[in-house]
Amino acid sequence: MYIPYNELPNSARVWVYQADRTFTQEEIEVISARALLFIDQWTRHGEDLKGSFAIKYNQFIILAIDENFNSASGCSIDASVRFVKSIEEEFNVDLMDKMNISFKDNDNINVVKLSDFQEFAKQQKITAATVVFNNMVNTKEDFETKWEVTADKSWHSRFLV
Repeated sequence: MYIPYNELPNSARVWVYQADRTFTQEEIEVISARALLFIDQWTRHGEDLKGSFAIKYNQFIILAIDENFNSASGCSIDASVRFVKSIEEEFNVDLMDKMNISFKDNDNINVVKLSDFQEFAKQQKITAATVVFNNMVNTKEDFETKWEVTADKSWHSRFLV
């Protein structure tokens, strides 16, 4: 059962999928329509899930469910992963590589391999003040307050010189 993202409680569970490239406006429209259909039919052992999605910076897909209504199960999480993989295949984009790290360079969002991120940090091209995206957040509240932060306030800080 789809509900608008802003109506989800702060405790809603979120999954952040980072694309290795920016989506076009046409792709965003198709992905949004497919996400709406998926969420409307998303269930846990036959019971509805109350969920939503958001697309940020034309590059991040966020899926969310209100676990106060019904919590996710292994099967429902598997269904969401299949949905994301279908987006990957259709649009020839990588959304599942957790070794890709994203950060801002002025208004540009860069997606690099972890090893490159570590090298940039050694060279001090990435500093404590660099804005990074912490895709490991688990709740809507954390997504809104701890997702887009400076590197010193995220797990990324372990790589800083």
